[in-house]
Amino acid sequence: MTGLNSQTLSDLDAAISTPTYERTGIRAGIVHFGVGGFHRAHQARYLDLLLESGAAREWGICGVGVLAKDRRMSEVMAEQDCLYTLCVTEPDGAWTPRVVGSIVEYLFAPDDPEAVVEKLADPATRIVSLTITEGGYNISATTGAFDTANPAVRADLAPGAVPATVFGLVTEALSRRMARGTAPFTIMSCDNIQGNGHVARNCFTAFARLRDPALADWLDREGAFPNSMVDRITPATTDAMRAELTDRFGIEDGWPVVTEPFLQWVLEDEFTLGRPDFGRVGVQLVEDVAPYELMKLRMLNASHQALCYLGHLTGYRLVHEVVQNEAFRRFLLRYMDEEARPTLLPVPGIDLDTYRDTLIERFSNAAIGDTVARLCAESSDRIPKWLLPVLRSQLATDGAIACAATVVAGWARYCEGVDEGGAPIDVVDPLRDRLMALARRQRDDPTVFLSDRSVFGNLIDEPRFVAAYRAALASLHTRGARATVVELLRDQRTP
Repeated sequence: MTGLNSQTLSDLDAAISTPTYERTGIRAGIVHFGVGGFHRAHQARYLDLLLESGAAREWGICGVGVLAKDRRMSEVMAEQDCLYTLCVTEPDGAWTPRVVGSIVEYLFAPDDPEAVVEKLADPATRIVSLTITEGGYNISATTGAFDTANPAVRADLAPGAVPATVFGLVTEALSRRMARGTAPFTIMSCDNIQGNGHVARNCFTAFARLRDPALADWLDREGAFPNSMVDRITPATTDAMRAELTDRFGIEDGWPVVTEPFLQWVLEDEFTLGRPDFGRVGVQLVEDVAPYELMKLRMLNASHQALCYLGHLTGYRLVHEVVQNEAFRRFLLRYMDEEARPTLLPVPGIDLDTYRDTLIERFSNAAIGDTVARLCAESSDRIPKWLLPVLRSQLATDGAIACAATVVAGWARYCEGVDEGGAPIDVVDPLRDRLMALARRQRDDPTVFLSDRSVFGNLIDEPRFVAAYRAALASLHTRGARATVVELLRDQRTP
């Protein structure tokens, strides 16, 4: 068994592709917050492809960890010289491993925030990219504005505070760049949020305005925040994945990434200080990302929500198991065709029938081992951004809502904390306690879960939605998830 680091690359199994480019001398032009599995399967792989082509040596990545849980990633990055194994899993079970070398530095902000700020302030840093999750932008679900009451935000705004949040770190660096006459870096969100560039602009300028209005004006005037759509299904790394990598190829990797063959990135071409030649490696550079992001958020991401709660309640624990069940597969197809697609804009160059069928194929890939639990996590951040906009759009046009209403009811039933077989459910959500308390009251008060307006806004005031939701919740309680789905599919007249 061979441990992974710069010195052992030549000792690895010949089946493992390794960088042919010399990593020494690559300069970090991108600082990335949120170095998890998705970033390493997606953006870092695109940069790795560019480096293999002989380009982008000034565009290496410096990863940054901000949260306490990022310490382990920091340790692995240090042990492995920022190298990691990316394993693409084919539906037939074949693994194609690649050691990725595009991350050339990693900083752990809690240990040395000043090092992070100066890295950001360095003129060599021209892009700051983000995968900080849907909830990481500190946007109030009630107001849609930056949440200025957040204690961590208030702490970072205190006079003389040492920055601890991504907002504090980035804004301090921008302040230094402005004072030194250095142009602002591009802030590039790669999170699954509609208009992620607009969201990033709003939250970073809002924080900057609280600190220094002149800085906010400069950032708003001189900065760039491109919207993007990113796509690659990447489950969380497990010990079983580590063990299989070792068994197959004799390599010991502290934090490998397992992902699917599919890879897509649609990006607005708006940058303050240049960018890598992304188009050279397949990134779609466009003027308007909106049609692509709506397609992805409402068909892929919302479909993940459509399968995960109902599947988990039924007893499934892997995504492909849910989708290989005929009733659940037909439910997904009906949601996509009748509810999601009517809310989309025309998508240049995309055949939506082919896209829909490809999604089903991707969800059915047993080799990737994606878990239902991963899709169920952080739902209070995801449902309002991915599924509820479909509901609102369909309500406004008197369109079909039965599937989406059933998904919301499935989430409410899931939050009761026990599945249909009596097994406990570990609800992973920032609003866990509040949501579970509401869910446990809903057998007596069927709409109580919807009363949390910070999550659902005014949907509780929509009679057609409430009726569909109540009917689905009652069916889930009396007949179970699969029978509820079967009955819905039987009645094609359901609104």
